[in-house]
Amino acid sequence: MDETSAGLVLEADTAPVPPSWDLGDLYEGPDAEELDADLTSALAEAQSFRADYAGKLAGMSGSTFGRAIARYEALFERLNKAMSFGQLWYASDMADSARGRFLQILQERYNAISAETLFFTLEINQLSDELLEKMALDPDVSRYRPWLGDVRQYRPHQLSDELEGILHDKSVTGARAWARLFDQTITELAFDVDGQRLSLADTLNQLDSTSPAVRRTAAKALGRGLRTRADVFALIVNTLAKDKEIEDKWRKYPHPVALRNLSNKVEDEVVEALVGAIRGAYADLAHRYYRLKAGWFGHDVLDYWDRNAPLPGADEQRYAWGEAQAIVLDSFRQFDPRMAEVAGRFFNRPWIDAAPRVGKDPGAFCHPVVPSAHPYVLMNYYGRPRDIMTLAHELGHGVHQILAADQGMLMADTPLTLAETASVFGEMLVFRALLDQQRDPAARRRLLAGKVESMLNTVVRQIAFHEFERRIHEERRISELSATRLGDIWLEVQQESLGPAMRFDEEYRHYWSYIPHFIHSPFYVYAYAFGDCLVNSLYQVYREGGAGEFADRYFEMLRAGGTLRHDALLAPFGLAPGDPTFWRRGLDVIVGFIDELEELE
Repeated sequence: MDETSAGLVLEADTAPVPPSWDLGDLYEGPDAEELDADLTSALAEAQSFRADYAGKLAGMSGSTFGRAIARYEALFERLNKAMSFGQLWYASDMADSARGRFLQILQERYNAISAETLFFTLEINQLSDELLEKMALDPDVSRYRPWLGDVRQYRPHQLSDELEGILHDKSVTGARAWARLFDQTITELAFDVDGQRLSLADTLNQLDSTSPAVRRTAAKALGRGLRTRADVFALIVNTLAKDKEIEDKWRKYPHPVALRNLSNKVEDEVVEALVGAIRGAYADLAHRYYRLKAGWFGHDVLDYWDRNAPLPGADEQRYAWGEAQAIVLDSFRQFDPRMAEVAGRFFNRPWIDAAPRVGKDPGAFCHPVVPSAHPYVLMNYYGRPRDIMTLAHELGHGVHQILAADQGMLMADTPLTLAETASVFGEMLVFRALLDQQRDPAARRRLLAGKVESMLNTVVRQIAFHEFERRIHEERRISELSATRLGDIWLEVQQESLGPAMRFDEEYRHYWSYIPHFIHSPFYVYAYAFGDCLVNSLYQVYREGGAGEFADRYFEMLRAGGTLRHDALLAPFGLAPGDPTFWRRGLDVIVGFIDELEELE
């Protein structure tokens, strides 16, 4: 194609095939001498670090303490580079047992090395506020104030040095081992779709077919396949929930979400306000939209496999990889050339793995690696418009991670709630660029419907996931949950969130079992809704005030990395998530899109 349906003139399509990444910027392979050398030298440095500083922090001068933090940061820069390589190499083919073993060996070496430094943050939390403040007068310590604040927030939940050491050592045989079992189980599954054995990613891709029969067949095959491992998935979920309960009890976290909120640097009441606002808006959002979509399909109710289906009469438009690249970079460039320049690095260098293949991680992510290297993007590109949005989403993360890298290893990472801001903003830029240039009513309706569905998946669906997790962790405190009970809870929260216009068949009760966030990152999911609602408000400020000054403030926000909390980062934009009306303002953007869809009728 020379032109998209939105009228964007594209550059020459020089890359029609989705690329695979090259991890050579980290290490040439798992047997690379440099990888073993880095781990060996890291162990020696960690042992030296312990000998130099263990038990001595309280008697240090500020300058000595500053040098200790810098050594700690440099050590973890080296360690995390090695660990990131292992994680990325494993994600490339999770069905390869050799890669799984390599990652486990790497994790065990990482744990053994980091165990030598465990004393450091424990001792920091044993320092008095007065002594730490005195040390922080030294400029070498002062620059690390945000990181020290992050460490100190866990003081009330810190255990004895011995218990912390045991928990650290056993992590490789505890939650991480169960997460590995989940990964292996889900990637080994093949789903019988009309006589074809398809991976999870390829089966999910069938749900976007323009053929109702194909969608139905794939959906039912997915449910049947997941059912064959339902007991294994239930055991994993129960074990991890109990493991979390035990540790939360020892650390005196008041409720299952408390640790996640603390790590996200967000107050309990802010998260509760977010969840309450979205649950209270289910009828205005999902219930209303899916009733509208059922009508487009000529029905009173919508089968669950049609939730993300293309609208009736829509052509099965696909974009070559080079077209997706042009759309994303053009949209970023219209916002600010600096954003397109940073995102363009991912295309000019082998930093993206977008080609679908058996065994590959079925999801999408942008791994920050370490500040001295660069991020890597993984996704499965099938050429759909939503894949272009996913590409924009992950590149938003990438831009954020590159800009924040100057903060260093200890302060570049942002909490999940803010990490999703740049990604969702990137999506919004692409969507708006396409929508603003679209004049054909039918095509405009398809774009709007696609965006509404994406936002419902990000806001309503993720809060439903959050509610599912909350109920599991609360019930697990009483007794183990059967696969049947887990399916019951899943259906209840889906019916509540998606509304009476959605119909679920029996096999849908197993769909909870393929969601990796429940396993790898308990209560991660609300961060998506937080980011989407926040970006909706942020984008309104941008549209109302123009690009120039806003873009400068936006880049400053991204460069801050993890050095500031959400309230301080958003204050320059006149936004306050603590304001009770803040979340509703973000939700009203989705309501406005649904209003426009009704008007197009």
